[in-house]
Amino acid sequence: MSNLDPVVDSPNEYRLLQETPDARMVEMKLAPGASDTEHSHPHEFVYFVHGSKVRIHTGGETLELDLPDGHVMDHEPWTHRVENIGDRELLAVIFEPKR
Repeated sequence: MSNLDPVVDSPNEYRLLQETPDARMVEMKLAPGASDTEHSHPHEFVYFVHGSKVRIHTGGETLELDLPDGHVMDHEPWTHRVENIGDRELLAVIFEPKR
């Protein structure tokens, strides 16, 4: 997995909320029609405050998901890019344990 930090590489879409030696919390906001840059996450838990329809690009594969409000995702380490193909802003809180 590459080490592309979304907070550094997509500062308009990602904002660091809190960081400790053990974990960090990141906010993601993605407007309709917007896309972030390719980035990586270690194991992550994501809570979608406001869902939307998204296209996720991972290593040559594309996945479309309709994420409802309140959806929770638990994902192993990965590198990807997110495109909001819905008609409302996507708002998520990402929790990344460091151990």
